[in-house]
Amino acid sequence: MAHDGQDIAMAKPIILGDLLALTGASIAPVETLFEAAKANIRQMVSVDGRVSGAAIEANQSAAHGLAWLATYTESLRQMQHWATRLNDSGTFGEVEQLLLQIGFGEYLGQIQGGILMNQGEIIRPHDMGLNAADIGALVTPAVATLIAEGNSQAARTRLVELMQERSAEITVGRTGLDDELEMIREQFRRFSVDKVEPHAHEWHLKDELIPMEIIEELAEMGVFGLTIPEEFGGFGLSKASMVVVSEELSRGYIGVGSLGTRSEIAAELILCGGTEAQKAQWLPKLASAEILPTAVFTEPNTGSDLGSLRTRAVKDENGDWKVTGNKTWITHAARTHVMTLLARTKPDTTDHRGLSMFLAEKTPGTDEAPFPTTGMSGGEIEVLGYRGMKEYELGFDNFHVKGENLLGGEEGKGFKQLMETFESARIQTAARAIGVAQSALDVAMKYAIDRKQFGKSLIDFPRVSGKLAMMAVEIMIARQLTYFSAWEKDNDRRCDLEAGMAKLLGARVAWAAADNGLQIHGGNGFALEYTISRILCDARILNIFEGAAEIQAQVITRRLLD
Repeated sequence: MAHDGQDIAMAKPIILGDLLALTGASIAPVETLFEAAKANIRQMVSVDGRVSGAAIEANQSAAHGLAWLATYTESLRQMQHWATRLNDSGTFGEVEQLLLQIGFGEYLGQIQGGILMNQGEIIRPHDMGLNAADIGALVTPAVATLIAEGNSQAARTRLVELMQERSAEITVGRTGLDDELEMIREQFRRFSVDKVEPHAHEWHLKDELIPMEIIEELAEMGVFGLTIPEEFGGFGLSKASMVVVSEELSRGYIGVGSLGTRSEIAAELILCGGTEAQKAQWLPKLASAEILPTAVFTEPNTGSDLGSLRTRAVKDENGDWKVTGNKTWITHAARTHVMTLLARTKPDTTDHRGLSMFLAEKTPGTDEAPFPTTGMSGGEIEVLGYRGMKEYELGFDNFHVKGENLLGGEEGKGFKQLMETFESARIQTAARAIGVAQSALDVAMKYAIDRKQFGKSLIDFPRVSGKLAMMAVEIMIARQLTYFSAWEKDNDRRCDLEAGMAKLLGARVAWAAADNGLQIHGGNGFALEYTISRILCDARILNIFEGAAEIQAQVITRRLLD
């Protein structure tokens, strides 16, 4: 008789029956459960028939659990769409089948037993008011089969075997993107491998700014004008292309992948809210990287509560503005040329209605004088990771902004203008998260193959290979959810919900991948010389910026209950 471990390794990894039929049949029961949970939460957080913000806060865990359940539901839908497209094109191979069955098995199991909002918070069905009958309706034969057999050790082991055989491929499994987007991916993957990865860890350890030569090369490749319309000097490409570029650059180093974020935000602000003159003046310079922008929104005591900003802008006798106040967590502030600056122009207001957005010009700084512009000062914030552009606190004291640089030429529109950028910003952040997660998988996989313990490679131990398999699976799930949000944006459909879900899940996936990658490294992972230590630090910020996970879940829930 074979040893138990041999029996497991020899077990057939693909579940019995038609996989696509099983996964397809499992979605409707999940949707039914979600609708029941939504009805429960709506009743839980409503006062006099209307959704109450105070009631949502009082029932925050349950309300945020709804956001996670919605995210899992959409994730399964998008994985099914992905698999169907590949199957229709004849490219749904064994790797893709394993990614699908493991993903469905795991996520259905969590929906039934408890969704990981993070490693210390699990939302269970009864927390959302779901009873035994609700949960029982979920467990159909298809769902039961996938939970029992989908995410098996044999399936995980087989997936990692195939990953080793196909190590030259850029991604684990076909992404479902068209040839043009895959060509873009290959181009930026080569750039990351040649120009970024060999130096990223040194930049991190020395806390250095990403060299200007890198920025100049990225500008030549069109990164900063990727989605800016051609009439304004950009390439006019899709948000999907922005996702692929951000993903591969962040895979090399999140700092490099984030260089385009500020240009993306600034361009979106100007495209959506700027005057025709402002578009003509600023967009070509952003597209060519003749000017580099930075986003100046957050204040020391406000965090995510942007509506309560206190930095004020006062109009002078010439129609220009004088800005006074403090800002914090400003990325890449020193060597940029223009700030998208949010300030209060209506002093008698205390909420978002008194805020205006400015295109505030400044002189790029040097190491010796980082903030040479009159009326402006700043200091660096030392951070664990995300170091390539540096973070700063800024102070403004009668800082001068031209009157013509009020975005849109109209006061009180700043918060609304900023909200219009959040879809693109969160899609781009989700893409960065995928890239960071992929980098964790890259280095963990290599280490697990190379490192020998007890006479064999670490990758031969099931709990090590299982970690690698789950990294690959969740990366594909987050990737498909992110691509979907980008496609919705490209087709001019509202996608704040989808973008928020992609960012919420992507950030968790990146952190889990980095944490598990470090665990595979053991004690060496805790040493600064190993790349995984940087990836862990970089991954941690993703659950905080562009909407902390808790804020993101709150926003998703409010949108679901609208």
